[in-house]
Amino acid sequence: MSDQNIVILGSGMSGLGAAHHLHGAGVSSRMYDKNPFPGGHTATFAHDSGFIFDDGPHISFSKDPRIQDLFAENVGGDYEKLQAYVNNYYHGAWVKHPAQANLHNLPDELKTQCILDFIEASKQEVVEKPANYLEWLISVFGETFATHFPAVYGKKYHTVDADQMSTVWMGPRLYRPSMDEVIRGAIFAETPDVHYITDFRYPTEGGFISYLKPFLEKTDLHLDHKVVAIDPEAREVTFENGVTEQYKHLISSIPLPDLIPMVKGAPDHVRDAAAKLACTTCVTVNLGLARDDFTPATWTYIYDEDIVFTRLSFPHKMSAKTCPPGCGSIQAECYYSHKYRPLDVSPDDLIQPVIDDLVKIGLIGKDEKILHTDARLITHANIIFDLDREEALPVVHEWLDQVGIHYVGRFGEWGYQWTDEAFKSGERGARTVLDKIGVPA
Repeated sequence: MSDQNIVILGSGMSGLGAAHHLHGAGVSSRMYDKNPFPGGHTATFAHDSGFIFDDGPHISFSKDPRIQDLFAENVGGDYEKLQAYVNNYYHGAWVKHPAQANLHNLPDELKTQCILDFIEASKQEVVEKPANYLEWLISVFGETFATHFPAVYGKKYHTVDADQMSTVWMGPRLYRPSMDEVIRGAIFAETPDVHYITDFRYPTEGGFISYLKPFLEKTDLHLDHKVVAIDPEAREVTFENGVTEQYKHLISSIPLPDLIPMVKGAPDHVRDAAAKLACTTCVTVNLGLARDDFTPATWTYIYDEDIVFTRLSFPHKMSAKTCPPGCGSIQAECYYSHKYRPLDVSPDDLIQPVIDDLVKIGLIGKDEKILHTDARLITHANIIFDLDREEALPVVHEWLDQVGIHYVGRFGEWGYQWTDEAFKSGERGARTVLDKIGVPA
């Protein structure tokens, strides 16, 4: 294995993608992570209660055969292949996902107005260059549905109003139904599945991190190493524990607003641009229940603004082995952001409100037997695609290119990346380094 003195910062999906690709090219790497555990956002936590929760909901729904085969091989073919059933909760109504094609359970007046608005919107061309996300939503769905559903959910999830967001992040995430689908979805309770995630895979044993464990063996991994300074001229990384490491090539998945202030010589305009980049903070509240029959859904979106959580996922639906036999589990996501909705309570303070709101929506009973509770703080959850991002991001990336720091992953590229996309981002970063040192990628 050739030693080219390559340092990777972060042991999440993108960092491991970089390490895997370098290893395949016969090049070694050293990896450093601030946490006492590997995996970043794809970490898994097994509790003495017998319940297993990932660091936020993670599944593999990649359509790329190479990634599918790679992950399958990593778990020895021991994975669950499942159909996703997704629903929504809207002011007492349970609505199949996507709501725009499943209006059946909504109040008649709201349902009627959604349809009438959709008819009017369908007569016009979709705005080609919308000024913001809200303008696009109204152009596609009509004002009633747009302002009652995706704009409200988007505010809960992204913590910012839809008219302050761009549209570059969306991809296939918002389905535009045909007129026939809208009408049929309003009349009939049963409709075809049109969600962009139809089937997915999940490791049978050990949670999502099981997919990644073999990658960890392809690099020299050092945990409990939090970066405090990077000197791109001296090519040196300094850690909080006092360790200093030299590098020839540096690949970083550190969130850009955290990374830039640590890099020696960062100009003020670059620091200012990095400070404008925003992401959400998420508190996940994890509950283990004594039964597994409380929902048909794999995950659920919550639209009500007075409900503390934004999305629910159910790990026991992904693999029964995430729970003791006969038990079920709920992971509730509560979103905040430093820029728009600062977190003003401790994570544990959200456990009881989550339980209370689960009772309120009828998912669990007042006397529910709860076997496990915990809350985890995810300081960097999802990128906020506010209007500041489009101007600030190129400034940051251009300077990092100049000083030779290769940025990868959701928080390096500052994009809406799913797990397989983050892995491929790491591979791209590794290929860039291999090109520089003249090793075939």
